[in-house]
Amino acid sequence: MPIVLGEPGVDGLIEAVGVLREWQYDGSPMQLHPGDLGWFWRFGAEATAAAVRTWSRDGQILAVGLLDEPELLRLTIAPDAQQDEELAQQLVEDVTGPERGVLAEGKVYVDAPMGALVQDLLFEDGWNAGEPWTPLRRDLTEPVGDPGVRIEVVGPEQVHARTAVQRASFDRSTFTDERWHAMAAGSPYADARCLVAYDDQGNAVAAVTVWSAGPGKPGLLEPMGVHREHRGHGYGRAITVAAAAALQELGSSSAIVCTPSLNVGAVATYKSAGFQQLPEIRDRYRDA
Repeated sequence: MPIVLGEPGVDGLIEAVGVLREWQYDGSPMQLHPGDLGWFWRFGAEATAAAVRTWSRDGQILAVGLLDEPELLRLTIAPDAQQDEELAQQLVEDVTGPERGVLAEGKVYVDAPMGALVQDLLFEDGWNAGEPWTPLRRDLTEPVGDPGVRIEVVGPEQVHARTAVQRASFDRSTFTDERWHAMAAGSPYADARCLVAYDDQGNAVAAVTVWSAGPGKPGLLEPMGVHREHRGHGYGRAITVAAAAALQELGSSSAIVCTPSLNVGAVATYKSAGFQQLPEIRDRYRDA
């Protein structure tokens, strides 16, 4: 049967999220998580559907990609299809040819699981290794502990604090109350939580969103930020510990996160919160 490249549309997003849930397991390479689609959902269901691509054979989805940016495809593959030569060849053809409707001309990037055959074929096709990223993982089989600061789970009354911390943590953030509500309306958020940390004066100082993939599966932190005016006081560690505790309550087997290796402060923060640093990963890019 031929492999079919498709766009799921809004009605097909639930199926795409569902297969991403199934593909998560402890010990897997860092890969696209249902929480990545959930975080993108802040732009709305239609925008999310327009950014998703699927590759299927005989009606079964074998790979899912998210155009996190127009020039960046974050791609993952079913565990039993990562060495499927026909699929890998088709993926390379589809990401290489602009007419296929995946990536445009010019410099573009593909983030795929390390060890998957598509990585080797992209390299053979002249794609280069990109900047290193550091994945980190915390096992959740043991009690997490107290974060040491006041933590609130975000509901409608705390949305403004959540979005304000996000904008104060990331210079180019466009996260607004409206976008939080759009995100919260998405199907992945049914198994997600937003948390805000407060200091002794009642200031919102850090925030995180955590995404469960279901009981017994790795949960994702995406994103985590500390207010630029409140850095250097351990709030990053505190909100990260709280995130791990929230995922444990949701039934996650572990907590995972990934950050640019050059962001040594973020790596140190996650390690201080009990996360173990894993081998670096790199995407592939094609020069213009």
